[in-house]
Amino acid sequence: MVKQTIQIFARVKPTNKAASIYSVDADEQDGSSLEFLVPRDLADGFVNNKKESYRFRFQKVFDQMSKQEEIFEYIAKPVADSALAGYNGTIFAYGQTGSGKTFTITGGAERYGDRGVIPRTLSYLYQHFSQDISKMYTTQISYLEIYNDVGYDLLDPRHGASALEDLPKVTIMEDPDQNIHLRNLSIHQSASEEEALNLLFLGDTNRMIAETPMNQASTRSHCIFTVHLCSREPGSATLRSSKLHLVDLAGSERVAKTGMGGQLLTEAKYINLSLHYLEQVIIALSEKNRAHIPYRNSMMTSVLRDSLGGNCMTTMIATVSVDKRNIEESISTCRFAQRVALIKNEAQLNEELDPALVIVRLKKEIQLLREELAMVTGEQRAEQLAEDEIQKMEGQVKAFLDDPDPNITLDLGPDMRKIHHCFSLLKAMVRPGQAGAAGHSRPPSVGKSEDGPAPGELKKLKDMLQQRDNEISILVSMLKKEKKRAQDFAAQLAPVPTAHLQYQNTMSSSQATPELEAGREQDSAQPFAPRQRRGPELSMGRQEAFTIFRRDHEDSETIEDNKTLLKQRFAEAKALGEQVNGTRSRVNELKRLLEQRRMQRAAQVVMGGHEVTEEPDPTEEKLCKQIEEEKISYKMTFSRLKGLKTEIEHLQLLLERAKVKLQRDFSEWWAREEACLQELETKDTAAGQSLGQHGQWGAPSSTALPPARSVTPTRSAATSHRLGSQDPTPLSQLRVLVPSSDLSSIPLTGDQKTDADILAFVRARQNLLSRTGLSQK
Repeated sequence: MVKQTIQIFARVKPTNKAASIYSVDADEQDGSSLEFLVPRDLADGFVNNKKESYRFRFQKVFDQMSKQEEIFEYIAKPVADSALAGYNGTIFAYGQTGSGKTFTITGGAERYGDRGVIPRTLSYLYQHFSQDISKMYTTQISYLEIYNDVGYDLLDPRHGASALEDLPKVTIMEDPDQNIHLRNLSIHQSASEEEALNLLFLGDTNRMIAETPMNQASTRSHCIFTVHLCSREPGSATLRSSKLHLVDLAGSERVAKTGMGGQLLTEAKYINLSLHYLEQVIIALSEKNRAHIPYRNSMMTSVLRDSLGGNCMTTMIATVSVDKRNIEESISTCRFAQRVALIKNEAQLNEELDPALVIVRLKKEIQLLREELAMVTGEQRAEQLAEDEIQKMEGQVKAFLDDPDPNITLDLGPDMRKIHHCFSLLKAMVRPGQAGAAGHSRPPSVGKSEDGPAPGELKKLKDMLQQRDNEISILVSMLKKEKKRAQDFAAQLAPVPTAHLQYQNTMSSSQATPELEAGREQDSAQPFAPRQRRGPELSMGRQEAFTIFRRDHEDSETIEDNKTLLKQRFAEAKALGEQVNGTRSRVNELKRLLEQRRMQRAAQVVMGGHEVTEEPDPTEEKLCKQIEEEKISYKMTFSRLKGLKTEIEHLQLLLERAKVKLQRDFSEWWAREEACLQELETKDTAAGQSLGQHGQWGAPSSTALPPARSVTPTRSAATSHRLGSQDPTPLSQLRVLVPSSDLSSIPLTGDQKTDADILAFVRARQNLLSRTGLSQK
């Protein structure tokens, strides 16, 4: 048992403004201190006794220039080591909204060096697994989200396709020993770092994030990423298990300062209420002789019961912002951290016997008790001995007879069948000639018939069959995992429905006039038909808009940098792979030369009749030295190659995340543009109808001009204009009336059906004007 207080650390969020209201003293022997300087307000006629200096002590204070790697080395690495040793561990970040909690725990999505505590901890754990060959490790991962005090499984594959209220709720269950169990929370097996990072990426994609006045990407829920570790030495019956909680708490908010409303206000109330209950638990734990600890007030405190005053080694990261407007919240965060530092946890080593071995032992004990009971009661067992039991008894009898020790015993257990069979074997061995005459024939040995295979061959065939079955099971499991990953990834990248585009085109077609149909027949031999939805393919205008949107997006530079960096890492990995293969070839060649040299020396000794000398051969020593040097070079190069592989996988995840975000932003932007254009079309239609009713062109209302249609090329032109294209086509140019003899001057889009619609519209309008006697001005 390890008794220690909760370790507290502080991290200052970087700011562009010069902040002289705080100072960090890192020269103290037992830690560092963070001091805030708040000047008094000067007012005539009033005495201000407000405190000016607030000083707080932490294990270490990370200033604005601290890197993510330092956070991991000082904070997360010791907790990960304790989890590997069999102790439960927890790391949680606490602070106001926008102070850098999510960046510290999860990391940034732009740069590989911005990885947070979770991805770095996963990389460290799996690196340790590959290096420690003395134990066998299994890893399982779960990801819990607590939104408005209701738990949800972030790794549920239905998360992206269903509404939040339709998903199953994670509920808390408690056993008689007051251990917490979470129902409807899935636990996923993770055999490699890549699988663990994919689970992390899937959970981060499903998190509740919203924009608030204090933070553009504010997480609106508490999230708990849990790694379940299990280790066992080969051949040992002892099993060590531990849990590592990595918690990203939602930030506290002052509603009076942010001025939020609606759903954001509801979320803020639940966030502040759960943090208030957390503070109540902290206060109750810090008080001595407190009988009741209010864990059950909220779901978050119930889940983190072991982390707060229980069987766990806990670490807290207090994130503070040193802007003048946030100084009061930062002081409040530091005060909370000081109360947390008073809590003592009692971490215990989680060791237990392997349940499978316990079951086997209990089954043997039950069988032994049944045999003893049958022997005492004199009950005769009717079933025959199995072949493996007969073979085992023959081996025991042979060992009993071959052992010269007179005190050795033959232990057969309380089974009378085995005792009778062993007496028959002994009699057959002592009196082989009279065994047949007396009617006591020796029982046949297992696997010794003339027609069957030998015992060694039979065992070899059984082992080979079992090995093939294991290989088939492994391959089937790998195929299932790859299929599931592909399905989950396809569900995440599902295209945005475009039913509103089909509806708009169909409505435009249904409102076409006979004049427009006649003009269209002049331009194209194909009759007009409504455009059908073609699935996820983009139209020409939408594709062009997406290209320009992607070029002007805020993340385009980051995506290009990551692509360039990924290409560089691929090139480096390819070069290192070639170097590894070359080193392996050289090692094999040196081994061949060494073996050839030894054979030559052996041949010289045989042919020359000389005695074998123990003097070392210089050539062999040189070859052995070269082999050792090549092996060292191979290990170093292979280690660098593994590091590059990890970085390449993380860069690929970043690119996939940026791609998903880009497509989502473009779909939202495209929907807004369509709504604006539809509103413009409605206004133009109303204006055209009003013009026809008043007869301003000297024509009856029945011959009013048809409303202009907004087709896909118009949308594309307006889209290009809004995106800042070099040669935009204004919306008005597509609605200008020109003489029929000068149709070539109309700006077209290049799409055959769209251009036919535009020209048909112009021709129909010209026919209408010529029929009513109007002329174009």
